[in-house]
Amino acid sequence: MDNRVETMAEADVVLIGGGVMSATLGVLLHQLDPTLKIQIVEALAEVAKESSNPWNNAGTGHAALCELNYTSEKPDGSIDISKALKINEAFEQSKQFWSFLTKAGVLPQPEQFIQPVPHMSFVWGDENRRYLKARYETMKQHHFFSEMEYSEDPAVIREWAPLLLEGRDPRDVVAATRVKTGTDVNFGALTESLVEYLDAQDGIRLATHHIVKDLERRKDGRWRVEVRNLTKGINRTIDTPFVFVGAGGASLPLLQKSKIKEGKGFGGFPVSGQFLVCDNPEVVNQHQAKVYGKAAVGAPPMSVPHLDTRVIDGKRSLLFGPFAGFSPKFLKTGSILDLPSSVKLSNLTPMLAVGANNLDLTKYLIEQCLQSPEDRLEALQEFFPDAQLDNWKLVTAGQRVQVIKSDDHKGGVLQFGTETIVAEDGSLAALLGASPGASTAVNIMLDLIAKAFPKRLPEWTAQLKEMIPSYGTTLAETPDAYREIRSEADTTLGIS
Repeated sequence: MDNRVETMAEADVVLIGGGVMSATLGVLLHQLDPTLKIQIVEALAEVAKESSNPWNNAGTGHAALCELNYTSEKPDGSIDISKALKINEAFEQSKQFWSFLTKAGVLPQPEQFIQPVPHMSFVWGDENRRYLKARYETMKQHHFFSEMEYSEDPAVIREWAPLLLEGRDPRDVVAATRVKTGTDVNFGALTESLVEYLDAQDGIRLATHHIVKDLERRKDGRWRVEVRNLTKGINRTIDTPFVFVGAGGASLPLLQKSKIKEGKGFGGFPVSGQFLVCDNPEVVNQHQAKVYGKAAVGAPPMSVPHLDTRVIDGKRSLLFGPFAGFSPKFLKTGSILDLPSSVKLSNLTPMLAVGANNLDLTKYLIEQCLQSPEDRLEALQEFFPDAQLDNWKLVTAGQRVQVIKSDDHKGGVLQFGTETIVAEDGSLAALLGASPGASTAVNIMLDLIAKAFPKRLPEWTAQLKEMIPSYGTTLAETPDAYREIRSEADTTLGIS
């Protein structure tokens, strides 16, 4: 993609950040109104090089099929699957949109960005087995999860994922669930294709190697966005009625620059991640699944351990992790001053409260940072007992900035997941947070469009239903529609 020298002086929409969120919103808006002038601003020389890069995330198509942190156990022993239902429905919307774009020729052959990979949950020990069975029995009753299989039989689990049983003590109590229709998604390839399409359209410009220096609200209600061309060392301004801040970890500082009242009190806590990666075909070819376990006590939900098949640019690998780390940077390419400079009077109380109320997380991060290669191997061997260190290399993943927000009772809370902040008049929106993020990008952007463009929504509804057939309905409550719509999308994407 060309590094555009000039940005528009005026645009209908400014998208800050060249990741999957901006790309998704840009394509949605362009499909809804091809006359919109859209300016994309990306700080790096290429798009999709931070959180959307395939090596900076696990590539799981999050549908709550295997992620145990989305199905909490209540005090009475019952399982709450409400969050799992929302995430599954959101991912179905993503698949519908990708299917529409594939048929329209916007996206390339689906195998370039999505692959069928079974999703499994795997646990050991009597208490974990009891939980997993209760989870299975609850989820199996809903049509979203009717295809889920459960087994405590080592022979069956070995058939599903041989590495989990190789070298394991036959006396170990184990249990697993499997859903064959899980996916591995290369969000980097997906984003690049979406942006390449946008960049080729009249009225849309992509400015890479440009950073946003400031956001200023003008008297007429429009925004003046000051951007710096890092290649030429010059500043320009863009006037626009709508700004989307989808810059990953850099979204928080930009939200603070906007000074919208809805953004006050928000802070961020950066957590870095690392994965062990295996490229040895003898090992890789024995595992075809994304296998999630239970998080360690005190670990954040984003640190749920998993052993995954990855398919990146046609090459298969195995990935295990994540191992948490700490860096004050909000992006991999960020500054060590990111965290301290984000502390303001408006978010000082929530930041201090979160620090005081999450000592177990602090302890966990310290322990993770002090891990040796042997410690990481020991964690891997809980999943894959025969794992050998010389088959695995350590890869640093992307930075995730967890949301900190004000709380009337606790002063501040650390929130895992995504948070969309929209100005009262809909003129600016910012996305903060992390997983399941990219998987639910379409759902997040549909919600954002409803809040930011309410007057245009009536004229756009028919087109939205064409792009996302379940738009305006709830698949969780309509089994027949779910099966029909999902079947068509899966067939188009080659994952049925």
